[in-house]
Amino acid sequence: MDSGRSDRDAGRVKLPTAIKILVAGGFGAGKTTMVGSVSETRPLRTEELLTDRGTDVDDLSGVEAKKTTTVAMDFGRISIGDTHVLYLFGTPGQRRFWFVWDELALGAMGAVVIADTRRLADCFPSVDYFERRGTPFVVAVNCFEGARRYDLDEIRLALDLGVDIPVVLCDARMRESSKNVLLTLVQHAMDTRLTGTAAAPSAAP
Repeated sequence: MDSGRSDRDAGRVKLPTAIKILVAGGFGAGKTTMVGSVSETRPLRTEELLTDRGTDVDDLSGVEAKKTTTVAMDFGRISIGDTHVLYLFGTPGQRRFWFVWDELALGAMGAVVIADTRRLADCFPSVDYFERRGTPFVVAVNCFEGARRYDLDEIRLALDLGVDIPVVLCDARMRESSKNVLLTLVQHAMDTRLTGTAAAPSAAP
């Protein structure tokens, strides 16, 4: 046995395993809010004020009070014990910024798709994107005040989700709620890898 190597290894600090996760969803669904609520460091944000120039391209129906929008990404970090650290990348919601998604998705273990029941159809692009890539994902239904409450089975049916895709309720403003969503995703991604149930990536654009 190489005693020299043993001594060197014993003195090394084992770094936590890094896991990359995307937080996606429609415009105004709560992506920036979730990353900010759960990050243990000050989150990086690339928000800009909405202006009159975006009136013709940004649909504000249902989110009329929204004043800012993410134009590149959000970034945050949360540790799970001493063994894992999650790096969170929030995607921009508007169609004109979707070209950023491919770069952000590289190396991601999985994704959270945030659903806003006021604009549920806005989830379809995110769901389709991760299904095409074969990326494990969960759907987190953000419980906005005053929004209609749907049964989770209704959400699953409306989004045409398979029974293997977790659908959970959350409040993106609350750290513990957002943390539970991330833990659900990590468990789902690990189970998917063990069972090999992830969909094969599609060649479709």
